[in-house]
Amino acid sequence: MAQYSTFKIGGNARFFFVADNKEDILKAVKAAKQCRLPFFILGGGSNILFPDRGFDGIVIKIQSVKAKTQNNIIYVDAGVPLSQLVAMAERAGLSGLEWAAGIYGTVGGAVRGNAGAFGGQILDALKSVEYFDTAKEEIRQCNVQECHFDYRSSIFKKNKDLIILSCEFQLESASKEDIKKKIKEYKNYRAKHHPLDYPSAGSVFKNPELTEEIKIGYPEIAKNGFAPAGFLIEKAGLKGRVIGKAQISAKHCNFIINLGGATAKDVLELIALIKKEIKNKFQIDLKEEIFIV
Repeated sequence: MAQYSTFKIGGNARFFFVADNKEDILKAVKAAKQCRLPFFILGGGSNILFPDRGFDGIVIKIQSVKAKTQNNIIYVDAGVPLSQLVAMAERAGLSGLEWAAGIYGTVGGAVRGNAGAFGGQILDALKSVEYFDTAKEEIRQCNVQECHFDYRSSIFKKNKDLIILSCEFQLESASKEDIKKKIKEYKNYRAKHHPLDYPSAGSVFKNPELTEEIKIGYPEIAKNGFAPAGFLIEKAGLKGRVIGKAQISAKHCNFIINLGGATAKDVLELIALIKKEIKNKFQIDLKEEIFIV
């Protein structure tokens, strides 16, 4: 699975199936259930850590990529890369997704985890979701309120029976030049502050809520009710720490990077170390943002 993960880590899947459309997804899930095989739905592989032993079941790679723009609404399949959605919006002069420029992964994964950055999040632009309920074997639709979005979470992340098939986004008309300018700014920021030269899974931890201790000790970060996890990890003295071939990035401490040949075991040991040190220093229990298979 390493070749299907931005971390470039992971052993073999017992079975691997590429679903090119919605019908393929439904057939693969039904087949897995009939054969009593565990199945895993894979999007862009950008926010995930596969185990070294691999996955003893079927990995269903969603690669459905139908997309169209109509007025200020964009319809996309779950397998459409998030970067493609941003580009479609830019070409159509539609604003609301500029913050997502430079984020890897698919639309389905972004909605599942309520991806966000620079004060924006996916729920702000989402209108509706079409999904497959594997327990009831029904295709359903829900509006944004019914997605029960939370910080980096949604009903689709909490309920593994629900598989996102397609999404509908409603955006605002704006100047193409202004949209292009924002996208450039966000991409430049990421290039400057994120370790893009190494394989990673993006931010490893969710930003925890601010405690009174942190508000008093570090007033410079007391802005939106959350403490940047990378800031806390750096203050705990873990910047650049290496285990095996995995490293806590010196460029952004909420990234764990693969120096070349890192194993899931290396990454998990770093995650455990970070959680232990942050708990000891700040009395905060960090929660992973990445999905550990």
